[in-house]
Amino acid sequence: MIYHHHSPTYHPTMANLLEVTVVGCNKLKDTEWISRQDPYVCLEYGNTRNRTRVCTVGGKTPTFQEKFVYNVIEGLRELNIIVWNSNTISRDDFIGSGKVHLAKVLSQGYDDSSWPLQTKHGRHAGEVRLIMHYSGANANNYMPSAPSYVTTSAPQVSMYTAAPPMIYPPVVASPYASYLPHPAPYPPQAYTMDHSVYPPLPYASHYSHGSPYPGGYTQY
Repeated sequence: MIYHHHSPTYHPTMANLLEVTVVGCNKLKDTEWISRQDPYVCLEYGNTRNRTRVCTVGGKTPTFQEKFVYNVIEGLRELNIIVWNSNTISRDDFIGSGKVHLAKVLSQGYDDSSWPLQTKHGRHAGEVRLIMHYSGANANNYMPSAPSYVTTSAPQVSMYTAAPPMIYPPVVASPYASYLPHPAPYPPQAYTMDHSVYPPLPYASHYSHGSPYPGGYTQY
């Protein structure tokens, strides 16, 4: 049997393409007694056969992250997977095989699942995780319906509604009102000296020692 290591060339706009990504394996049957095994995965769909690279010293949990693309065959809803352990001197060791059902990916366009493997005697030999995409699925038939919402109208509030009148506390007379100065009449009255209290100063034409002003100055 001849397995092609590389995925076939395809145009990204082509329809009805099945993309299969081999993520890795888990809990594989160990076929080595001393060293760790070197697994690889083979895929068969119709007459097309592909294989991943060898995961050196992958043991029971090898990882691959390799993608292969197939043209979907009408009526073929299964993909075969076989896992081997690579040997340099002797023949490769068979680890397990299984079948991948394509019903979900062909109808919904996407499937991320782990598929069980069995030995030749029907015993559990681990599992292979595959992520598959199908470009020909009618996604509109599988889109969840939008939930219905009950709309309730909120009370309308006019932006021109008058605001309620503000209530101010009553004015309380201050107990110190009687001590506040009363306002003076405006404009102020002209100042006149009361001569009955302050007699007019004697007129002098020169300084004199008997000046009534402080500093000895007299009025002239």
